[in-house]
Amino acid sequence: MTDKPAILLRTPLFYGARDKLDSLFTVYDYGTKITAEIAPQIKAVIGDGQARFGADDMDQFPNLQIIAQYAVGFDGIDLQAAQKRNIRVSNTPGVLTEDVADMAVGLFLTLKRDIIRNDKLVRDGGWIKKEEIPLSHSASNLDVGVFGLGRIGQAIAERLAPMSKSVSYCSRHPKEVSWNYYNNILDLAKAVDVLVLAAPGTAETKGLVNKEVLEALGQKAVLINIARGSIVDEDALIEALEKGVIAGAGLDVFANEPNVPAALQQSQKVVLQPHLGSATVETRTTMAHLVIDNLQAFFAGKPLLTPVV
Repeated sequence: MTDKPAILLRTPLFYGARDKLDSLFTVYDYGTKITAEIAPQIKAVIGDGQARFGADDMDQFPNLQIIAQYAVGFDGIDLQAAQKRNIRVSNTPGVLTEDVADMAVGLFLTLKRDIIRNDKLVRDGGWIKKEEIPLSHSASNLDVGVFGLGRIGQAIAERLAPMSKSVSYCSRHPKEVSWNYYNNILDLAKAVDVLVLAAPGTAETKGLVNKEVLEALGQKAVLINIARGSIVDEDALIEALEKGVIAGAGLDVFANEPNVPAALQQSQKVVLQPHLGSATVETRTTMAHLVIDNLQAFFAGKPLLTPVV
């Protein structure tokens, strides 16, 4: 037996700090069959942004003390159930801001300039064959809107502002920035050519980008989502794309990951990514170290570095 705290690693990927994790804790890997012998040993769980961890999951581990998210998001965790059971929760905010913002801009540029389709055309010999290459659309001098002006939303706005006609945002309260403020997403959508979603996935934001919001965006506008798939009514989005209600969408997140509707996979108006906003070696390594730092602080009786509850 060992006196190292036992941890269940519920994500298959933990970059840059696995050796350190193993040196400090007894680690049960992703996919481990939880037996009656193992369950009482688990004192901590490491989850990722797509993890779901409810009351029943918590009750499976009678000695669970902390859930350390290897992500900024924690919408899949039942926080009320955690508080009721005196289980702490931490996450990794701040360290992934820049990479997620870069992904939003990358999706936007890729979509507007038709980069994926033209890459395929070159690889398939279409350029040599002098196939028709449709013109793309400018990504500059547009009215940009950001829904959710937290760390990530502000980083996105700062990247797009120099190339845009205007920047607007929607959040619970006005921020100390020079951009145009709207107190609801519908009015924001009416005012912009590009709507970037950067808000957390909550009960309040679920399905907020619906048919009415998409119609408000209009035929020349595009939607970029690097936040949470739950914010978008996917059926309404598919219909809007098929009917030309909006021009296109760049999506890194989906309502039922990893399941992506066939209509989105087949659409030429969509750029898709498998929830990779923070997926760089540098950021995931920093996130891993922050997870470990939170766990070390907790088991040493010190305050969490980045507490959720």
